[in-house]
Amino acid sequence: MRGKRVLVTGGAGFIGSNLANHLAADNDVIALDDCHLGTPENLDGVDAEGNASGPVEFVDGSVLDDDLPTDVDVVFHLAAYSSYTMVEEHKREATRVNVEGFVNTVEQARRDGCDTVVYATTSSIYGSRTEPSPEDMDIEARTCYEASKLAREQYGEYFGNHYDMTLAGLRFFSVYQGYGGAEEHKGEYANTVAQFADAIASGESPELFGDGTQTRDFTHVDDVVRATELAADHELDGIYNVGTGESYTFNSMVEMINDELGTDIDPQYIENPLDVYVHDTMADATKLHEATGWEPAVDFEDGVARVCAAYKE
Repeated sequence: MRGKRVLVTGGAGFIGSNLANHLAADNDVIALDDCHLGTPENLDGVDAEGNASGPVEFVDGSVLDDDLPTDVDVVFHLAAYSSYTMVEEHKREATRVNVEGFVNTVEQARRDGCDTVVYATTSSIYGSRTEPSPEDMDIEARTCYEASKLAREQYGEYFGNHYDMTLAGLRFFSVYQGYGGAEEHKGEYANTVAQFADAIASGESPELFGDGTQTRDFTHVDDVVRATELAADHELDGIYNVGTGESYTFNSMVEMINDELGTDIDPQYIENPLDVYVHDTMADATKLHEATGWEPAVDFEDGVARVCAAYKE
């Protein structure tokens, strides 16, 4: 993507800041964030107070605001309460941000003449599966978080059908980068790869629910950023998975981190405290590949090495 004016909502967050920084090399980028979850310091050339001296323009604002900077060519809508526990603890606020915030942003973009939107939904709606999950399989909302993301998809379909807009919903699978990247501000909500690597590097045992045999399709944020940009470049419409098609157990992940750091720290196994828990995930990203040629470029071994590199400097 080149020469475009783009808005990234949730632009100071984990995925949003990676996307904004990447796009800023060839585009005019506005990163909007209310700093509830994100931090402006994730953005190139932006300090903790949000003052910008680099390529990204930072706007301190909410997707619920009445006057959003949506006079752009493309909106990348990533702003959200982004985890099951986060949403369950703040149902009303989270639903407003995840659903009303989406409708508000897309409607303002439409009025300003922008008809291309790429937005984040979730792979959690597939439930627990050890086989690849295609976009057309049966899905269900078992949590408030999943319900809010499914509502996004329904409203995306509405805007597409009613106003002939182009909206691509991306179901991300377990996105990670590590605390050496833009995840540290997420703390307990960061990906388990980042949390476990930080614990082991600090000489602490990471806590694994159950027996550690649960699996995830761990997808590096660099691959997610490429997929998100390609979705806009190709003006995709509909729902697309973004994942590697491979899964690893938490036990295997801990072993890989130990090997990379030269440590030998055993995990601590604890009872799962969550009422709803997805034990296994794996993406079928065939649809995205056929539409754009996208393939994951960062395999998990390389990804773990990147996460651990910050502790070896």
